[in-house]
Amino acid sequence: MHYWDGLAAVPSGLEPSVVTIGNFDGVHRGHRQVLDQVVTAARAEGLAAVALTFDPHPRAVHRPNEPQEAITDLSEKVRLLAETGLDALLVVHYTLDFAQLTPEEFVRDVIVETLNARSVVVGRDVRFGLRNSGDFDTMVELGRKYHFTVIPVADFGEDRRCSSTWVRDALRAGDVAEAAGVLGRHHRVHGEVVHGFARGRELGFPTANLSDEVQGMIPADGVYAGWLHEESGRRWPAAISVGSNPTFDGVARVVEAHVIDRPREAVEDFDLYGQQVTVEFVERLRGMVAFEGIPKLIDQMTDDVERTRRILTAAAERPGPGAA
Repeated sequence: MHYWDGLAAVPSGLEPSVVTIGNFDGVHRGHRQVLDQVVTAARAEGLAAVALTFDPHPRAVHRPNEPQEAITDLSEKVRLLAETGLDALLVVHYTLDFAQLTPEEFVRDVIVETLNARSVVVGRDVRFGLRNSGDFDTMVELGRKYHFTVIPVADFGEDRRCSSTWVRDALRAGDVAEAAGVLGRHHRVHGEVVHGFARGRELGFPTANLSDEVQGMIPADGVYAGWLHEESGRRWPAAISVGSNPTFDGVARVVEAHVIDRPREAVEDFDLYGQQVTVEFVERLRGMVAFEGIPKLIDQMTDDVERTRRILTAAAERPGPGAA
């Protein structure tokens, strides 16, 4: 997939294309259904399949005092979009100046002159241009003027339409299983492993602590069963803690993963410090609570590890989220 970082990066004389527009936060099942429609239409006509997205999210520009946490960071979004079969992705740097483009200017300058669109796939609820004044009918009218076809997003017949809002709500509630159902995959965050307070090691449950610059939306505080992915590609089962460690009067919110069932030969040289790792959430075990004394905490952590082992063993034996 070609990746164009800004309008100036798009080569001139681009081959004709089928284009879709969206924020694609999370690249959930609904997004992928639309992108499948784009790719199918492009292949049928011998055109390029192109998606246009924005960075930062327009809401962050227009409503900076009401931030909306991104499900995925830009690099992860690009990686997920590359898996859909798209030929190219254009990331438009969204600014207040860009937002001043009228609907016609946006279509003429970006969709037609830059991306050479022959077809545009959009939902009937699409809004674009200055103050979101352009809608589906506007796009159809501009299609007639600039000689491209508008293809409405197909009705996929689901009881509830997949949305990024649904995913965020599920993650805020700690329901990573529900989020996975909408995403079509388990939710992940990424970050560098840093040194913590070593409390887990002292208790017999050493953890890989992620830095406070975690990429991706962190689910609600609690303990989760999931996986830790190393840079090398190795994947380890893990009991994952999200929260401020209330038993030790913690304040800062931390993501830490205790890897379980490592092979004996990997125990001594298992050093993740400085690595960029991925933490994948499969199922929530419990909320975050303060325990009365270390022995009760150790008993609970032992139970967490055993439940994690059972959950991940069962998960490995059945199709993953979104599988047929």
